[in-house]
Amino acid sequence: MKEYDFYIIPTPIGNLGDITLRAIEILKFVDIIACEDIRVTQKLLNHFDIKTKCISYHKFNEKERVEYFLNILNEGKKIALVSDAGTPLFCDPGAVIVNELRKNNFTVTSLAGANAVATFLSQVPRSGEDYVFVGFLPKTKNQIETLLKKYKSTDIVFYDSPNRLLNTLETINLTRANSRVAVGRELTKVFEEIVIDETSNVIKHFENGILKGEIVGLVFREESQQNTDFGEKIEILKSKGFKAKEISVILSELFNANKNDIYKECIKNS
Repeated sequence: MKEYDFYIIPTPIGNLGDITLRAIEILKFVDIIACEDIRVTQKLLNHFDIKTKCISYHKFNEKERVEYFLNILNEGKKIALVSDAGTPLFCDPGAVIVNELRKNNFTVTSLAGANAVATFLSQVPRSGEDYVFVGFLPKTKNQIETLLKKYKSTDIVFYDSPNRLLNTLETINLTRANSRVAVGRELTKVFEEIVIDETSNVIKHFENGILKGEIVGLVFREESQQNTDFGEKIEILKSKGFKAKEISVILSELFNANKNDIYKECIKNS
């Protein structure tokens, strides 16, 4: 097994059985495990009889931990980074230390494993492969509206909390008429649920129940209301020296159309 200085290790988002054999092996192998909440991580470690020492590493002490970790690595020791659940650096701490490690030429690797976005999207049929992941949605209604308008022709994937979800869905419903959304909660757990429907129906589904668990959501892209023929426009832009990627960006912005579809049209007509 090739050895690295620093390991980024996904941990289960609900079902402990989703941890990989390699993750268990590395967590036992390293000298230190950096984690958000030692109490949460310790439960996982106890379950798999892992005795490695833990040290807290969260958004409030990221910068001050950097020098400590660099000193440990300079001693020849190995460190693993975990989140409370899922893959580090996905709305979780890690970017600060990984940036410093790469600047100081320490070797870094990431293991494959549990991730809420991938788990969610693999159960949600979509019309295209492209999407934008925005992390946790902004707090204000105006900020969410701006985001929805910016990404009209792309699926928007986001995290949300149970106490905010209904307000989020109301904002989506008011901003986009006839919009469709998908909402997943308690992924990989006993009460896992994914609802895909018009936004108004999803609001009705959740408004009378007690919402619990982590939320992953998706706002489906708006279907183009116009049947624009881009053939002539593509040829004009090509004659001006624009490349296929540039043309797809220009026309998608001007006509609120799917960038990938235009790019395919450019290539087809080459």
